[in-house]
Amino acid sequence: LGGEHAPVTIVEYGDFECPNCRQAAPAVKLILEHWRGRVRLVWRHFPLEGVHPHALSAALASEAAAAQGKFWEMHDVLLENQGHLKTNHLRGYARRLELDTARYEAEMEDQLYLQRVREQMDGGGKSGVRGTPTFFVNGAIQDVSFGLQALRERVAKLIDRTA
Repeated sequence: LGGEHAPVTIVEYGDFECPNCRQAAPAVKLILEHWRGRVRLVWRHFPLEGVHPHALSAALASEAAAAQGKFWEMHDVLLENQGHLKTNHLRGYARRLELDTARYEAEMEDQLYLQRVREQMDGGGKSGVRGTPTFFVNGAIQDVSFGLQALRERVAKLIDRTA
């Protein structure tokens, strides 16, 4: 999301059932809007299955939506509706986004995107991700344990260097 050739890339490892990911989303959107075209966001799946029983299914639903060009729309719906991520809810969101529901159902039934999600989880683990959300800015991990202002400040410094 954002400028394809942006000088700053934020990679977020997230979990659609994680309350902290939901809280971070508006701040990340503000960063993208403030530096429109100069910052891009890449989402990587890191469902914390032991804590969030519906996170993996939500990740798979977002990938099914992505296959139909609606990842970010599904991303937003899932975060907004964290308490409602059971199979019937996910199906309803697919209909709301006007996905090809037969295709969506088949891909969910076959867990078509499970390998993709597992690869992102594995990559995150190898990169030091332990919880969500975890952010990387231009490849370097960004500590946000004391708030997302640190993420904004890091992006601002990098933008200033490229100005």
